Amino acid sequence: MRTHYCAHLSEKDVDREVVLAGWANSYRDHGGVIFIDLRDRSGIVQLVCDPAISPKAHEVAERVRDEYVLIAKGRVRLRGEGLENPRLATGKIEVVVEELTIENESDPLPFTIGDDQVGEEIRLKYRYLDLRTKRALETFTLRSKAAMAARNYLDRQGFIEVETPILTKSTPEGARDYLVPSRLYPGHFYALPQSPQLFKQLLMVAGFDRYFQIARCFRDEDLRADRQPEFTQIDVEMSFCTQDEVMEVAEGLIQAIFAEAGIEVPTPIRRLPYKEAMERYGSDKPDLRYGLELVDVIDLFANTQLKVFREIAQFRKLNRIKALPVPGGSKLTRKEIDALTEFVAKFGAKGLAWVKVKEDGELQGPIVKFLSQEEKEGLIQRTGVGPGDLIFFGAGPKGVVLEYMGRLRQEVAKLMGLIDQGRYEFVWIVDFPMFEIEEGEVKIKALHHPFTMPKNIDTEEIEEMISEAYDIVVNGVELGGGSIRIHKASIQQKIFEILGISEQEAQEKFGFLLEALRFGAPPHGGFAIGFDRLIMLLTGQESIRDVIAFPKTQKAQCLLTQAPSPVEPQQLRELHLRIREPKRG
Repeated sequence: MRTHYCAHLSEKDVDREVVLAGWANSYRDHGGVIFIDLRDRSGIVQLVCDPAISPKAHEVAERVRDEYVLIAKGRVRLRGEGLENPRLATGKIEVVVEELTIENESDPLPFTIGDDQVGEEIRLKYRYLDLRTKRALETFTLRSKAAMAARNYLDRQGFIEVETPILTKSTPEGARDYLVPSRLYPGHFYALPQSPQLFKQLLMVAGFDRYFQIARCFRDEDLRADRQPEFTQIDVEMSFCTQDEVMEVAEGLIQAIFAEAGIEVPTPIRRLPYKEAMERYGSDKPDLRYGLELVDVIDLFANTQLKVFREIAQFRKLNRIKALPVPGGSKLTRKEIDALTEFVAKFGAKGLAWVKVKEDGELQGPIVKFLSQEEKEGLIQRTGVGPGDLIFFGAGPKGVVLEYMGRLRQEVAKLMGLIDQGRYEFVWIVDFPMFEIEEGEVKIKALHHPFTMPKNIDTEEIEEMISEAYDIVVNGVELGGGSIRIHKASIQQKIFEILGISEQEAQEKFGFLLEALRFGAPPHGGFAIGFDRLIMLLTGQESIRDVIAFPKTQKAQCLLTQAPSPVEPQQLRELHLRIREPKRG
């Protein structure tokens, strides 16, 4: 139906007869001669419909409106001096139309394509129109190339692509499962996989040695900008490997994908132990594009007159007093500091102490009168501040302080314009604790998942058990992670015992895996990278909804198809289901 894509034409094609197809991007009538900007996937070229050349084509052109689907036959010519359009790749040429066909008309659009002021609900309802923008096309072209780069790299490394089941068994993996009722087995359910974790381990037991998959995953959890109920990850597993070898493969994969966007990723990527990341940055996914490191100052306040600090300092293992030195922070106004105080209150802070360093080197602020000269000098020396700088303080229980001071660090960086948006800073977070105990709960949980190999399985202190787990972080975003897996049934059983999972419960939930581990399971490990988040970072989008062709809203709805939706009673009967109306009041 066509000989060329619109933007593939150039001066080399002058006098060539071409057939083009696409959408009417715009329409202009200049004194009888009609100009149409024709758009296809490649870009735009200008059509000229001159009644002196083709009265019939001009007659058809008079009926054309925006977004009509057109097929045009004509001849390429130069626009002429002074008539070129430098904003278009085809700005030096145009196509004089000899034949024009309206292949399909378009109703008036619900919004102007490319209008950034249109609300997201409208854009998602008419997602197929929203995807007609140049930015959307560039995003999904890059996504396609990134997926191809991943496949090509892993293929070169000897990995085999294997698809794992979508309908599987419900197993606890940290989030709610999406359940699918079985028609053939009343009262029984499949689950959509939160990840291919168990199956990729089974493939290692099978001797496949190196597996990968660009896998669809499903989690029924509350959504935010970087979450969707269904998402894509690059899933990788390998046998007879060390943690270093797995991370080396992951780094090569990241290099290959980022190269598609013209971004060089230096390797090896630096590594940062979990404890150090938390103490220095208040986060296990720190943004390293700027400094602003937290400094431990609890020992300086052991005998201070500042009562709150003194009481907190008596329990150094459970509590923290963290200083956040901010170079040039003295320029922050009292209004801005008050706003930051309100900000950290959302994350458990009961206040936000601060001091400024005056030009003469003296400290100034609400708490200064409670500080001894020795404490002042100790603070200046420990934090390295000088004239014009500012120090924020966080004090209280360890977990709470690290949480809000980490968020304060990010907020201050934004406020002071310290973030280089064109920079990519990668870091591996390693040596994660094997377990976590959430505040107010007695139950022990696996920090990653219960199939992660511990480094020190024989330690008597459960809190000191370290896992062979690792996360890859870029610009404060967790891009992915993985671990060396447990490949011995005896170790797996011990971890289940620590987690309070009985032998019966383990058999019910993971019996097939435990059985497989008894049939010669090799040492193995792997990782997964969130493909949607990766594309979001590469394209500078603020939400993964912008890099998924047909995403759900934050309420897990598809506005385009109106899913989820009721189904016919007959379908429910076939599945042996009955809907119970929720109680009111």
